[in-house]
Amino acid sequence: MNSAAKIRRKVAPASLADGGDSADKQEQLLLSSAICNNEDLGPFIRKAFATGKPDSLLHHLRHFARSKESEIEEVCKAHYQDFILAVDDLRSLLSDVDSLKSSLHRSNSTVQSVAVPLLNSLDSFLEARNTFVNINLALHSVHSCIKLLELCSRANLHLSSNNFYMALKCMDAIEGEYVDKIPSVTLKKMLERKIPEIRSYIERKVSKEFGDWLVEIRVVSRNLGQVAIGQASAARQREEELRIKQRQAEEQSRLSLRDCVYALQEEDDEDVLCGAIEAGGNSENGVLGFDLTPLYKAYHIHQTLGLEDRFKQYYFENRKLQLTSDFQVSSMTPFLESHQTFFAQIAGFFIVEDRIMRTSGGLISKLEVENLWETAVSKMCSVLEDQFSRMQTASHLLLIKDYVSLLGVTLRRYGYLVDALLDVLSKHRDKYHELLLSDCRKQIAEALAADKFEQMLMKKEYEYSMNVLSFQLQTSDIVPAFPYVAPFSSTVPDCCRIVRSFIEDSVSFMSYGGQLDFYDVVKKYLDRLLSEVLDGALLKIISSSIHGVSQAMQVAANMAVLERACDFFFRHAGQLSGLPPRMVERSRRQFPLTKARDAAEDMLSGLLKTKVDGFMILIENVNWMADEPPQSGNEYVNEVIIYLETLVSTAQQILPAQVLKRVLQDVLSHISEKIVGALYGDTVKRFNVNAITGLDVDVRLLESFADNQGSLFSDEEASQMKTALAEARQMVNLLLSNHPENFLNPVIRERSYNTLDYRKVVTISEKLRDTSDRLFSTFGTRGSRQNPKKKSLDTLIKRLREAN
Repeated sequence: MNSAAKIRRKVAPASLADGGDSADKQEQLLLSSAICNNEDLGPFIRKAFATGKPDSLLHHLRHFARSKESEIEEVCKAHYQDFILAVDDLRSLLSDVDSLKSSLHRSNSTVQSVAVPLLNSLDSFLEARNTFVNINLALHSVHSCIKLLELCSRANLHLSSNNFYMALKCMDAIEGEYVDKIPSVTLKKMLERKIPEIRSYIERKVSKEFGDWLVEIRVVSRNLGQVAIGQASAARQREEELRIKQRQAEEQSRLSLRDCVYALQEEDDEDVLCGAIEAGGNSENGVLGFDLTPLYKAYHIHQTLGLEDRFKQYYFENRKLQLTSDFQVSSMTPFLESHQTFFAQIAGFFIVEDRIMRTSGGLISKLEVENLWETAVSKMCSVLEDQFSRMQTASHLLLIKDYVSLLGVTLRRYGYLVDALLDVLSKHRDKYHELLLSDCRKQIAEALAADKFEQMLMKKEYEYSMNVLSFQLQTSDIVPAFPYVAPFSSTVPDCCRIVRSFIEDSVSFMSYGGQLDFYDVVKKYLDRLLSEVLDGALLKIISSSIHGVSQAMQVAANMAVLERACDFFFRHAGQLSGLPPRMVERSRRQFPLTKARDAAEDMLSGLLKTKVDGFMILIENVNWMADEPPQSGNEYVNEVIIYLETLVSTAQQILPAQVLKRVLQDVLSHISEKIVGALYGDTVKRFNVNAITGLDVDVRLLESFADNQGSLFSDEEASQMKTALAEARQMVNLLLSNHPENFLNPVIRERSYNTLDYRKVVTISEKLRDTSDRLFSTFGTRGSRQNPKKKSLDTLIKRLREAN
């Protein structure tokens, strides 16, 4: 040991003396410092190898080791005794360790013998626990698969029964709860493939059912529109019946009948009918077969599929195309035959849309329905304008107007605006009435042409009711005995029926057209019918087809009856127009057939004058220079009076008193003119007082005839008839007057001779001769005294000639 220490002590100084190189010395110091500080020697090693001097590094390390050996020796020397003690302790410790090791070995053997069975049990427990966990996982997976399969089975069952909504709900449940958690990859892939296919199948199936519904709903809409419009028509008919009953009650009240009038209050079932339509839209077995279930089903399914907006667009486009198709008017079928189907289809369409809008939960909006309705109104107006412009028959136009107004009433219940349609109807009001007037003109001409102008014979009470009472032509409330001979011919009831039909057609066209007060319009066209059409036709028939007195008398009688009928026409128009009777009476005008009435009376008067002229020819047989005045009148006047009395006895049966009075007054005036004309004419060269006295008797007989009509006329009217003979009476009175020059006195002339023409007075007065005047008698009386009357007459003649 000492030799070793000596060697190491020699090595250490040798190494210190060995480095002449300061760089190596510096490196050695750094390495020593790093080792003393327990630093990483990696950088020194990398540097040595990088510079290619590993030997130098190794030399430095060895040098450091030798330097530390000396330190160790010094430490060992300093702690040698302690070290010896430590070694002894260590030896004893090793002995204890061996003992402990033996004890541990024995304990380990004991523990091993005891723990092996427990470990085996633990392994069995762990294995059983793992098996239990696996079985639980398997059971859970099986339960999940069973629930999944049950959902799949339920979905298949719903699909087979077309319960698509529940099938989709099953699909949603499978996707939401099972697809991501399913343990079977194969089953998961199958579901991921089949679920989209099933949804696609459901969409196609529902779309097909919806397409079938679209086809079916067109037929249903047409039937629905027809039924709805038919119900509106029935409601309108009931309203008309109630109005008729009300008018009958008012008429009976107006006539002050004592019988009480009772009427049943009929239930207004308009709401019931609307309820039937509503009920039809909710169930398959609705009153009208109006089933929206396929539509609701399709909409609900598409909502469930998340395709709500697409279905809304699809529905709206298809319904719009259907509506456009409904607008097509067939050129092969007359519009008169197809208009009900055309309008019923559109009405049904919008009844269905109204129901869908209010019950589908947003499938179609109110704005979209209004846009469709505006399109439909525009198209219907265009069709009506076109069709009305082609029509030349009033009844056809009225039929279409009535149906359009019913369409308006029907759809107004559902909140649709129909003013534009009513405006089109009002626009063609004038054309309709012109066509109606044309039809009535033809009917009236045919009725007049078929009439023989003979009194109408009625054998049964129903004929009297149909031809007299229905037009209020009766003059008494007492029903006559049958057979009954009416004072008018068949023209009167025929024309009354034509005019009444005109009024009813006119009111029918104006009713339900949006205008409440339309009596003035109806009255305007009624005035035209009476004053233009009927009056013109009567004037034409009077001027061309009336040839005998009996026919002329019958026409005049007809005119008197038609005057009463005209009052009925305006009252009837007022009643149908809903105007109070007092308002009708207030707006009445003069008799619209005055021209025909005057022409008929003129015709009768003219024929009677012609007949009278045949008797007045006998005035030529009068002895104008008679020695004695005739006691019983001249022959002509007796013949005229016999004819007039025969005429009156016949005419009073059919002619009203006023008409007969006017005619007789005209005839008597004509007779008066003929008498004065005979004196004034060239046929009579001269006459004496006896002849004038005879004319005085004739005029008295005619005046007596007028007075004898007191049973027909009042005294005042009989006196007015006598004034028709005023010219003849005044001329006779002047010629028989002792002071004829009084004619020159204006006061006396105005009072007693106001109808005489002074020129006629001069000419006739010049023809008057004294009774003693004979041919050549002037020679025997030249020196005699002049007659004062003759002198007065000469003065009158002279003064009148001077005035002329």
